[in-house]
Amino acid sequence: MNKTHSSYDLFFKKEGLDFGKTEKIVNESLRKADDGELFLEFKQSESFVYDDKKIKNASTSTDKGFGLRSVKDETSAYSHSSDISETSIKNAGKTVRSILSSSSKSKIIDPIRTNKKYYSNLNPLNGFTSEQKTKLLQSIDEYARKLDKRVKQVSASLHGEWQAIHILRKGGYHCGDIRPLVRLNISITVDDGKRMETGLSGVGGRKNYIDFFTDAIWKKQTKDALRQAITNLKSSPAPAGKMPIVLGPGWPGIILHEAIGHGLEGDFNRKKISVFSDLLGKKIASKNVTVVDDGTIEDKRGSITVDDEGTPSQCTTLIENGIMVGQMQDRLNARLMKTRSTGNGRRESYEYLPMPRMTNTYMLSGNVPEEDIFKSVKKGLYAVNFSGGSVDITSGQFEFSVSEAYMIENGKITKPVKGATLIGKGEEVLKKISLVGNNMALDGGIGTCGKEGQGVPVGVGQPTILVDEILVCGTDV
Repeated sequence: MNKTHSSYDLFFKKEGLDFGKTEKIVNESLRKADDGELFLEFKQSESFVYDDKKIKNASTSTDKGFGLRSVKDETSAYSHSSDISETSIKNAGKTVRSILSSSSKSKIIDPIRTNKKYYSNLNPLNGFTSEQKTKLLQSIDEYARKLDKRVKQVSASLHGEWQAIHILRKGGYHCGDIRPLVRLNISITVDDGKRMETGLSGVGGRKNYIDFFTDAIWKKQTKDALRQAITNLKSSPAPAGKMPIVLGPGWPGIILHEAIGHGLEGDFNRKKISVFSDLLGKKIASKNVTVVDDGTIEDKRGSITVDDEGTPSQCTTLIENGIMVGQMQDRLNARLMKTRSTGNGRRESYEYLPMPRMTNTYMLSGNVPEEDIFKSVKKGLYAVNFSGGSVDITSGQFEFSVSEAYMIENGKITKPVKGATLIGKGEEVLKKISLVGNNMALDGGIGTCGKEGQGVPVGVGQPTILVDEILVCGTDV
């Protein structure tokens, strides 16, 4: 795809749609609706996986289609198709009009137009040949094995996307976005003859592959994965019981995302199923905790210029000095809750309805040096990386498996430990954050958030923080 294409050119020139006719279909289809839109999408994607000294997978795909939605009160009617044509859109219009028995009394407020752009239009899939991408992955494998003779297996993968969207609303409003997305993942397994351990690393964002083809980047990621694996070789069983937990900067913000962020999405609050429902304006965290959702950070994985309803992205403060001050909203939930969309209406593809979703969700820095946080802990756990977890939105209960952790003893980081699982409730953990570091960092750019069967790219982050007490389910018995 030509890198200079705009989303308008792509759909209304290359794909052959007539803008005037399409606009007329949308206007007629949504004439009686409270809200709705035509969502057009074109996506190219590819994946290269190098495993055990050879290419295990190399795939490319192209997908395109549209979704037409009409909204009446709380009800949405939706029709989608992979056939981007006036005939298909017109047929979809007949379907979505089925819920529109009477004219809308609601005044539709269109999103504010924006000229801001948080990433390039360049198609990353066109920047390097397949041979060059394969060579990079091979170089990672060879480099890792040269670093340490204990390396047993190396798996490295490249994933890239180029997505173009265009949104039409009744009344003539339309906007588009072109979104690049790339990711490099590395997994290294080491074997010392007694045990085997694995380390993981990854980096990505809304940028071109060129950032990963530099020696400094991919060698750093390789060394980090190897360091984790070797660290786990030396690890002891993690202790069990309630204890202070220091959560490192960056990726440990996944706890914030899962245990707190989802609970601050508008649909869960409107339906009263979030533990944070009806707590707007109330204290829900320690006074040193401020959390935002920010889709406007340049080149970050979770960033979006506009959301999938056409609303410009923004930075939304969710918790300010411990007080819940905001929620993430799409248009439907915002209208029903008598507020405005925050630009968080997202969908996996044209096949799905939009819903409130996070972008880049993180805790702001405090003013405590990281070393002072460690010095304050007599005995506790330092959690650096996580491998998975789950959360119950209604109760706030979470469980997260720690993939890299160390003991803190008398204010110092000591031996690595393995097998720790953190168990707690998001609203309780928020109130037990006593120290917030001055070193906020975002994750490397590898996160994907799942909700109701849809996955979207997201970012997480935080500074080093001290939680006075979390239950640790360990393996040291």
